Parts: sequence; structure tokens; C-alpha cells
Amino acid sequence: MKIIYDGAHNIVKREEHEINRKRRRVWVHRKGTTRAFGSGRQEIPADYRSIGQPVFILGTMGTSSWVLVGKKKAMDLTFGSTPHGAGRVLSLSEAERRFWGGDVKDQIQKKGVAVRATSQVILAKEAYKDVDKVVNVSHNLGIGSKVVRLLPLAVVKG
Repeated sequence: MKIIYDGAHNIVKREEHEINRKRRRVWVHRKGTTRAFGSGRQEIPADYRSIGQPVFILGTMGTSSWVLVGKKKAMDLTFGSTPHGAGRVLSLSEAERRFWGGDVKDQIQKKGVAVRATSQVILAKEAYKDVDKVVNVSHNLGIGSKVVRLLPLAVVKG
């Protein structure tokens, strides 16, 4: 498959931000978040610099994911950050206790989404928040603007 855009799950970057009305170079650690820089920032790849940072907020298996574009207001609110996924509602071990992977697989396939996994157990561990609600927070606060909602065709989990 051709990679269109690659983003890290955990990353630390040296960036320039305004803190207490002064421009400062600081280390920003993003864990479970991604950049949502508005247009014009030099850190944004040239292809996207005039519109803003591409933002991907992923759902869970069988649910939608979103593409947003970062907005300048994000710099004031969140150091230019937004969640990059729906986020867990249960720990891995609690989800494994509550769900059976076969049932999860059946629910996803009923939506017309193909599922391939190395085990049933790994499927049982997927218990996430409603991604649409997470995206709406970013959109409504002006951190990132919705561009397109994506629906899955297949899930590969391993």
C-alpha cells in the first residue's frame, strides 16, 4: 500500500510556542495526541502549509475515522495538539474480561467490514469512546476543522 501520511503514536518534538506572551523553544511530548497546527507554520510539510496540518483521528475497528485540518486557535489552547484517536473507555484487561473476540468480530462483519486478526483475544481488547464525539470537541473548540469522515472496508489486527 502507498503511504499518504504517517503520524507517530508517541513523539517528542522541539517547537516554538508562545508562553506567558514570550516566544520560547520547548520540548513538546505528545502521547495519544497529534499536531493540529494552523496554516503557515514551517513545521508543516510544504504540501499542506497553506491550509494547515492534516489531522487524523481514528475510531475503533468497524467505526469511522476522521480527517481534520489544524487551526491556528489550537496553538493558544493546546500547544497545537488534538487527540489522534477515540481513546479507551476500558483498560485492556477489563475489556478482555467483558468481551469475547468472536462476538466483536461478528458485530464488525455485520457492518460489512472484513476482519482479519491473529487471535480472538486481541479483538476483545477494543473498547473505545465514540470517535464522533471526540472529533466534535476538537471541531467545536476550533482546534481542528472537520474535512471528511472515513468508513472502514477492512480491519487487520495483529
